[in-house]
Amino acid sequence: MTRPPSASLLDALARLLGPKGYSTDPDMMAPWLTDWRGKYHGRAAAMLSPSSTEEVAAAVRLCAGADVALVPQGGNSGMVGGATPDASGEQLLVSMRRMNRVRQIDRDAQIAVADAGVVLQNFHDAVLARGLRFPLTLGGKGSATIGGLVSTNAGGTQVLRHGTMRALVAGIEAVLPDGSIFDGLAPLRKDNRGYDLRHLLCGAEGTLGIVTAASLRLVPMAAARRTAWLGVDSPATALALLRRLDAAIGRELEGFEIIPQSCLDAVLRHIPRTRAPLGTPHPWHVLAELVGEDDRALGDALERQLAASMDAGLIRDVVIAKNDQESEDFWRLRDSISEAERAEGPALQHDISVPVELMPTFIAENPGRLEHVFPGARTLSFGHLGDGNVHHHVQPPTGIDGRAWLAEHGEAVSRLVYSHVIELGGSISAEHGIGQMKRGVLAELDSAARLAALRGVKSGLDPAGIFNPGKLIA
Repeated sequence: MTRPPSASLLDALARLLGPKGYSTDPDMMAPWLTDWRGKYHGRAAAMLSPSSTEEVAAAVRLCAGADVALVPQGGNSGMVGGATPDASGEQLLVSMRRMNRVRQIDRDAQIAVADAGVVLQNFHDAVLARGLRFPLTLGGKGSATIGGLVSTNAGGTQVLRHGTMRALVAGIEAVLPDGSIFDGLAPLRKDNRGYDLRHLLCGAEGTLGIVTAASLRLVPMAAARRTAWLGVDSPATALALLRRLDAAIGRELEGFEIIPQSCLDAVLRHIPRTRAPLGTPHPWHVLAELVGEDDRALGDALERQLAASMDAGLIRDVVIAKNDQESEDFWRLRDSISEAERAEGPALQHDISVPVELMPTFIAENPGRLEHVFPGARTLSFGHLGDGNVHHHVQPPTGIDGRAWLAEHGEAVSRLVYSHVIELGGSISAEHGIGQMKRGVLAELDSAARLAALRGVKSGLDPAGIFNPGKLIA
């Protein structure tokens, strides 16, 4: 059971961290007490902003001795309320944004070590300057931080070829709930000392440790890039196309996103300076990207396979980006979907995954299941078909008070979606985590064995429950 911080503890933390690292100013704290989507609002007794791993450890030791809860936070760009304190005002917010140094880039080993507060876009820029790249990107790269990406095991648009954050993390440094420092930054290829703490901390959402730095795997900077926008008839057709391209092209196929016409229409309505890549609408669109070393060979392979796919009836229309700017324009359409949808009105967002071969089944069947129970409900699915993860959003019926409808039916709608996902052997969280938004659903729908294991790990590493209480584990 955690307790509110005493005046003496707050004084000790203020002395430890100094004026740059400690604040109780309501105006300074306010932007960080509400989640990115504005769904969750909290209060905090103070905001701690340590500048080093040693300061994090010292602060945690003070709080552990007083049983005071800590809520770690990176860029505050999460989607499930995982970095927002509760409404009690008794928790302390731990901002990692001052720890923003790229400590090392080893070009030969293709490994970089970055502090938790390094913003993903800045990290991309730093490694590109050394002729390398970090093969994980997402729409929130301008605010998401390395620590947050590790803690949520983030995915993004290149998981098809490079995996999630867990696959790219070669080592982790973290402060544990007793204030000790776990130094696991060494990028060991083999390490058989029992449980892999690196993997436990990656995706733990700050409930087991505060990630302070990570060693990250890099790949060579791409010499060539080819991006295509395709019009297709259905997700099933898109999956057949994916299988064909993957078999023919292999590792050079890095991105494969599906987008319904309704999502593209919303982007064109609400996002300035956007235009449709194809001359006519299509039920579904595919954004595919190849990355390799030989520009001519890459272009020839793409054009050859797309022509064969058109002959096979898998593609209705296609345009290939002529340069990097056109590639970026295509990706801007994809990355702007969430912003455009917010402009359209309220909706329920579901970040789900099922086995890749069953994703067309889910996309085809779930709207009918929802419509049967909730007449007029509208669905849209978009995202990473290549790794079985789509963002499945449910919008209220047209012509009504959408927020009132969501308040009345939202919980039941999500339960129906998640039940269908689990029926197909999937996950209720593919890349955004559980946070506080999905904690109850996880406890209700997931297997007893998984839940018991999660709770056992949590109680073993954090018996006092001071790290990010109310998140992930119910």
